Amino acid sequence: MKKIESLNSLKKEIEPNDIVWLLLFKKGSEQSDCAFENFKSAENKAKNAVLCYADVNEVRDIHPEFNINSAPSLLYFEKGKFKNAFKGCYKPEQFNAIFEKEVFAVPAGNGKEKPQKNVTVYTTPTCSWCTTIKRHLQENNIRFREVDVSADQNAAQEMVKKSGQQGVPQTDINGQVIVGFDKTRINSLLGIN
Repeated sequence: MKKIESLNSLKKEIEPNDIVWLLLFKKGSEQSDCAFENFKSAENKAKNAVLCYADVNEVRDIHPEFNINSAPSLLYFEKGKFKNAFKGCYKPEQFNAIFEKEVFAVPAGNGKEKPQKNVTVYTTPTCSWCTTIKRHLQENNIRFREVDVSADQNAAQEMVKKSGQQGVPQTDINGQVIVGFDKTRINSLLGIN
């Protein structure tokens, strides 16, 4: 992992490398410290990529350049271009899934739990409530499929067709769509106490 001291030092990493991941975090913030520790734990899974980090307490010229307004945020650069941002603290296995461009799903339990409902969460990378709902589902061992509607126009149209709404997050639980993070309704539909 490489410490980034400025926008210029970031550009020096981005230019020669095909894939660069940059964690922008704010040291001393609980969410950011969580993200930094888990990012470090996941670094060996980022094949053929350069992993970097920058503390926004010290480096102030990166986040305005890429219109990032919250920390922690994981920025993805491919072939010299900024492609995406993932906000919030993720577990190491979630970072690995992001690095591998896979959907994260909570692993199945020991077979004693209730049958799993079909759960799809429609998100965008810049949505903080999307991160909140994903974390809530993961903490309660609910497997789900995440669909980034900012990257998939057909999925965005499908989402609007189901709910009549464009906002995210939207959660489809066995055909019942919940717009926003309605924790009480989500818990009720999923049997979370």
